[in-house]
Amino acid sequence: MTTALHIALVTETFAPEINGVANTLGHLCDGLRARNHRVQLIRPRQSADGNQRSSDDLMLCRGWPLPGYPGLQWGLTSTHRLTRRWCQHPPDVVYIATEGPLGLCALRVARRLGITAVTGFHTNFQQYLRQHGLTLFTRALTHYLRGFHNRSAMTLVPSASQRVELERRHFERLELLPRGVDSQLFSPAKRQNALRQSWGLRENDIALLYVGRLAPEKNLDALKRCFDELQARYPARRFKLIVVGNGSKRASLEASLPEAIFCGQQSGEALACHYASGDVFLFPSLSETFGNVVLEAQASGLGVVAYDEAAAGLHIRHGYNGVLAMPGDEYAWIEAACWLLDDPETLRTLRLNARCHASRQSWTGIVEQFENQLQQARQGREYAAPVPVPMTVKKP
Repeated sequence: MTTALHIALVTETFAPEINGVANTLGHLCDGLRARNHRVQLIRPRQSADGNQRSSDDLMLCRGWPLPGYPGLQWGLTSTHRLTRRWCQHPPDVVYIATEGPLGLCALRVARRLGITAVTGFHTNFQQYLRQHGLTLFTRALTHYLRGFHNRSAMTLVPSASQRVELERRHFERLELLPRGVDSQLFSPAKRQNALRQSWGLRENDIALLYVGRLAPEKNLDALKRCFDELQARYPARRFKLIVVGNGSKRASLEASLPEAIFCGQQSGEALACHYASGDVFLFPSLSETFGNVVLEAQASGLGVVAYDEAAAGLHIRHGYNGVLAMPGDEYAWIEAACWLLDDPETLRTLRLNARCHASRQSWTGIVEQFENQLQQARQGREYAAPVPVPMTVKKP
């Protein structure tokens, strides 16, 4: 029988904030509590908190806005405050999900008090620096992140490709923790003809969907080039590009894609309806540590066009439940989208296969694996999570 743990979860982002990290941590936190573990959440105060105060299982700290990313923030707390809390009620293990000032403080205090600390690599900051033209800082950031994670008992990464990349940069004690998807929320059953009609679509028109942050690191200029090529390749068919999300690039994207529909940020049932009302999911990002949206799109029964890395590399079998291109080969990525739309029956079959695959990727198994990893880290034993067998890539 699994021993109930007292787990301190430290993060600088959490629901109701909308991003992949907050989404993942929400599922892990809820799953652990459902399995009778005590989870103490330590995070920055959010506007939605109002006058809420810290409690035994919630520690709120100050936050600073993160430049360029509205709604996200760095967390900051005093070493003395955290030390006092953990001396009075020491957790069995600390999981640190973010590497900012709050995460660094928690790591230092945990090591000082002899509490097992496990870290998670959730965000590919090196790619973000390159996309923002700050390449000179990449080496310094990698040095900081390596030192941060190598001081923990274990670092959890979401994909095999990310683990290989970090091992190449001399990160140690890396273990795989993939992501799941709520296949009841994200389902083809949520398709709404009224929503499609509001987008100006007729029954047989194709909705090309993008969901995610509208930021420079997402490689979103590729959307226009892909859209233009599809229109040129299939002049007898009608396409509509649907963009769901907000961010610093929204204004420039709206200017370059006047024919696209920009739906803003969506969540919950509304997001599920937007997914299911699409047909093809275009995902040009090259900066993902995982990319939860890939699984959400598959669960919604969409044909996904992505690069062969992170979640797409893990969950897409090329030509069977999605289509892939080698990372960075935009021509191949656009050609993959064209191949997918060349035959309606191929697209229909692929979408069915995508839904079938995603429906088996539940959060229950991921939470159990996370629980085992925390238990093993606390007991000081090496834990090796199962590595998915690479799928054979078949060219269409």
